[in-house]
Amino acid sequence: MRYVKWTFWTLLALIIFAFLHYSLPQHDIVRITDTYEKRVDPGENSWFWAAPDSGNDPTVTNRDVFFIQTIRPNGKPMVYRNEDTGWGWPPYFKFDTANLQTEAADLISTKDDPQWVMITHYGWRNEFFSIYPNAISVKPVEGPDVRIIPWVNIVILTVLVIILLMIRRMWLQFRERAIDPVLSDIDEAGDAARDRAKGLWARLRAWISTWRSKPRG
Repeated sequence: MRYVKWTFWTLLALIIFAFLHYSLPQHDIVRITDTYEKRVDPGENSWFWAAPDSGNDPTVTNRDVFFIQTIRPNGKPMVYRNEDTGWGWPPYFKFDTANLQTEAADLISTKDDPQWVMITHYGWRNEFFSIYPNAISVKPVEGPDVRIIPWVNIVILTVLVIILLMIRRMWLQFRERAIDPVLSDIDEAGDAARDRAKGLWARLRAWISTWRSKPRG
């Protein structure tokens, strides 16, 4: 049972970590090389695409999606999608897809004269499943080595830790007041039942012993 317990808690921790890593904002320093629009038909990876942009028909499966092509400081490419999140999850309440695409296009630069920008996004990039992180905002920065402190993530994670500690404390108090006394009564009842059983068995053995000790006539 110990292995089952630790396996359960390990899987739960991994699920929570993956959920937070996907949903919380991340910041990348990149150089924008191009922006474009492409028709997509979400299939098996539809979970990793946002809902249709605000004002569009939500029943249409295929749609046009904005993309932002970038290069990281190490020279590796990174492609972002640019979709509204609307009122859905994650709760970024993004409705300015067209404006963001315009800002990104205005910040396009070349390798010889780079304009480094910080793209805030959520989600993952996976070439095999054609998954793209969703860009939330773009902001010019001084250079590729600028230091970014994720204050939003720090605040959110701190609040989550406080909530978890409060829930744990409430559970321990509830267990101490409601569950532990019941378990204690059950243990005491079980001990008493075992003592009665032992006493009955001892008397039975003593009675049998008296028959064995009687002389035969």
